[in-house]
Amino acid sequence: MPLRQRRRNRETVTAPMPENGGTPGHMGGCGSDGPRIAYVLLWFPLSSETFIFREIANLRKRGLDISVYTMYGKSLKGCSATMLAYGGPVCRMGIAALPDIMGAFFRELGKRPKFVWRLMRKGLFRRMRNLESLCENIWCFLAGFLLARKCVAAGINLIHSSWANGPATAAWIASCLSGIPFAFTGRAGDIYPEDGILAEKAAEALFIRTNNSANVDWLASFCPDHKKDSIFLIYNSLTLSVSPPDRERQPGCPFRILAVGRFARTKGFPELFTAMARLKREGFPARLTLVGDGSWRRKLLALRRRLGLEDCIDMPGFAPNDRLAAIMREHDVMVVPSVVHGNGDRDGIPNVIMEALSRGMPVVATDVCGIAEVIRDGETGLLVCQRDPRALAEAIRRMFADWPQALCMARRGRKLVNEMFDPDRNTTALRDLYLKSACGDGNA
Repeated sequence: MPLRQRRRNRETVTAPMPENGGTPGHMGGCGSDGPRIAYVLLWFPLSSETFIFREIANLRKRGLDISVYTMYGKSLKGCSATMLAYGGPVCRMGIAALPDIMGAFFRELGKRPKFVWRLMRKGLFRRMRNLESLCENIWCFLAGFLLARKCVAAGINLIHSSWANGPATAAWIASCLSGIPFAFTGRAGDIYPEDGILAEKAAEALFIRTNNSANVDWLASFCPDHKKDSIFLIYNSLTLSVSPPDRERQPGCPFRILAVGRFARTKGFPELFTAMARLKREGFPARLTLVGDGSWRRKLLALRRRLGLEDCIDMPGFAPNDRLAAIMREHDVMVVPSVVHGNGDRDGIPNVIMEALSRGMPVVATDVCGIAEVIRDGETGLLVCQRDPRALAEAIRRMFADWPQALCMARRGRKLVNEMFDPDRNTTALRDLYLKSACGDGNA
């Protein structure tokens, strides 16, 4: 549910009457059928963003009229059958839309050159954390001009970005041009480290949603005083079904460890490999399955070879979300060794933690960002300091040394995540926030 209540206080932007005959602004509440909401993303559906897919699908089941707008084209590799069967409206841009994007930009530049130049000074000429972020921001800035026209034509009442970086830039620009209010969700790597215009987006957003309490004060630091109460905490919803009965271990078998995630700098898999090397040296009978893929694949393969772990670490590749439940049944303990990168990039609360606990699987994790909200050391799992392979190895040992206690922690963890990440409650909270905001209820 919302963490803080706020009084609506937004300065509207007057937009010219669009050439397609739409009505500028759409600020005056919703029609009899309820609000129309635009969800802005880079891709949709995306195999690594099952939580966003479920969020949209659950909101649509609750009757919200949601249209998805993606800044890029299709990226369907690894998507589950459920994701591929999504039947809601999706408008994809990508390189094929470049002529329309530039056409929308130059039409607006011709009509309101001073206004567009002000937007460019605010949204383009800022320092970004890396070249990829810079290119993403430029593309999304320009795509925002076409997004504005599409949202006006579709009668959209609220533009919402599921991420605070590039997609939020597009939503912000579309809002400035059309007068339609916008909001965004700040999660993890999209706000740590912040992009160069997070403060501008935070100041002009109708509200900001976040999915873990560790982010609230960080996001508030970018808001002006009168907007600090516009941040709402609504957790994600579980994406897997509830757990089966407690799992049994076969005596004499190696301990089966599972890790799942993108092969990226924030996941801490090198530290996990080092912990596995320590366990192997000490004669501890454990085997790790690392499920996932990404830019660090070659680096991890080389590290596995250098540490002599090819006989005890399996790397089968990426697995769609609908296969995870079966994979979890084949393993004993989930390990989530997240780290904070030197530039501040980090995980929020990795969804695999909630998925594991919901299946009754004990979890070992590191104390990064919002993870401690779920893994309470000794109560719902074992929590260790990040970048400490020795502590990670010891926690794995402790889990298997007292298996009944490990299962007891998993049961408590399952109860906690079923409450915190309950799809019905969290979808209701998010729907109510959208309805109150998009329909001009005075209190969001």
